[in-house]
Amino acid sequence: MRTILLSFIALMVMSSGHAQDKNKSVSFEVKGNCGMCKSRIEKAAIKLKGVKYATWNPDTKAFEAIIDERKCSVDIIKERIAEVGHDSEGFTASEEVYDKLPECCKYRDPNSIHLDHDMGNHKK
Repeated sequence: MRTILLSFIALMVMSSGHAQDKNKSVSFEVKGNCGMCKSRIEKAAIKLKGVKYATWNPDTKAFEAIIDERKCSVDIIKERIAEVGHDSEGFTASEEVYDKLPECCKYRDPNSIHLDHDMGNHKK
């Protein structure tokens, strides 16, 4: 009987380790330059079902989110961010979408970092 009980407890502990988290913190790098990029990246992520919080730092390029893994995954978020023009590991924005970004947001161009990144000076 003791062996059965210990086996049951071990099984429960192992299976709980594979459960998906309701409030999991995730972070990864997303390419971008400015406040307009920040707005675009965060809006793309937060609109996804299962994303509870999203923020991106233009200085560090760090994207952080709290997600419900039962409804969303990191790859889904990265894919959605690429669809609005921003690259991350494993997901690259199409040239067509990237080319439509404002000049200051074209992070693939090393000279874009020298442009005025004040959101008030750009048209969306």
